[in-house]
Formats: sequence, C-alpha cells, structure tokens
Amino acid sequence: MGKKLNALFGRSSKTAKLKMLANLAISRIAILKKLHSVKCSQAKSDVVQLLRLGHQERAIIRVEHVIKEENTLDAFVLIENYCYLLGERCEMVKNSRECPDELKEAISSLIFAASRCGEFPELQQIRVLLTSKFGTHFATSAVELRNNCGVYPKVHFNVHQ
Repeated sequence: MGKKLNALFGRSSKTAKLKMLANLAISRIAILKKLHSVKCSQAKSDVVQLLRLGHQERAIIRVEHVIKEENTLDAFVLIENYCYLLGERCEMVKNSRECPDELKEAISSLIFAASRCGEFPELQQIRVLLTSKFGTHFATSAVELRNNCGVYPKVHFNVHQ
C-alpha cells in the first residue's frame, strides 16, 4: 500500500519513475510509428503518381522524404527495444554508480535520441533521469558522439535532427 501512495503523491523512487517512463515511451512510440507509417505510405504513393505523370525531379524529392520516414521508423524500433530493455533492467541501473556495460549502448543511444527527438517528452524525461544518475560527462559524450560513447551507429544515422 505504501508504494502505491508514494506513487500517487509523486514520491516514487527514481527506479519506478524510470520504469514508468520507459513504458510510457513505448506507448508513445506506437503512436509515432503509426503517424510516420502513414506519412511514408503517402510519400510512396506520391512517388508512384509523380512518375506516372512524368515528373521525375519531383519524384526524386519525394523519394528522399520516403527514405527519411523509413529511417525515422527504423530509429523508433531501436528506441522501443532500448526502452523495453531499460524497463526490464531498472534494478541494474539503480544498483550501479556507473553505467553498466551491458546497458551502455541502450542508455547512450536513448540519451542521444532524446537530444534529437523533440516530439518525445517521455524520452526527454528519461534523459534527465539517466543524466542525473550517470553524470553530465556521460550524457554529453553520448550527445556529441565522442569516441567509445556507446551510441549504436544506426541510431545516430536514423534519428532525424
């Protein structure tokens, strides 16, 4: 009963908050994936229509849009998987002073993605919690893609700026 009251009054532990935010982020990703899937489908049909009408230059521009949307969708899948992992391993985060090696890629990639996804408030809050836990040096290293920062290369390639 005490945990429920603490959560109700906003006094939940950082671990519980991190797990809750990871789950909320997963829900948000489902919405964002649908939105970007629709945009991608529309752009693909635009390309077909433009090619039928003989507008190759305009079709090329739309193909660039299709590629951007597909990259965004790929990034959302990666972020979603990292959120699942983070939600499952919250206790490991709680019990570590430094970022655990087995979570470094996930945590670094989430911090990096948060710095570039303005449409994603839960990810911003996850970034704040992880930065407070592992320090600004760790977070800055991920955001700036410094050597050995741990950010998965496909995340920084696919996340739109």
